[in-house]
Amino acid sequence: MNILFICKHNVFRSKVAEAYFKKINKNKEVKAESAGLIKADIFSEIEKKLIILQRKTAKEFGIDIEDGSKSLSIKLLKKQDIIIIVADDVPEYVFNNKFYLKPNLKIIVWKIPDVKGEESDEALIKEDILKIMKNIDKFVGDLK
Repeated sequence: MNILFICKHNVFRSKVAEAYFKKINKNKEVKAESAGLIKADIFSEIEKKLIILQRKTAKEFGIDIEDGSKSLSIKLLKKQDIIIIVADDVPEYVFNNKFYLKPNLKIIVWKIPDVKGEESDEALIKEDILKIMKNIDKFVGDLK
């Protein structure tokens, strides 16, 4: 089984979901990846500081977020059995074109809000991480 966690840029939310899933998943038959709807290449100084804070905060929960951003591709989408949208800013209808997706593909939406630039702080980041972890815990339990 292949699972894909998706958020807008694959910098924080989907990466946290993938890393935490891989950390707690004991079933080696279930593989997980993450990607963003849009690849994030260029960051402002505010965004760079936010990313550093997000990684530091995730590490406090024992979650290591790797550097870089991976965007969606048809090849990546074609192999998925489950897509989990870990974002409130990625519309589910993007995946309505079943032409290139598995016919029995399951789509799950978690609507985790994005933390943005100057308005974000560590408390908001922790809140998002905890929401993602709670959803992953339930999801892994449901897989059993």
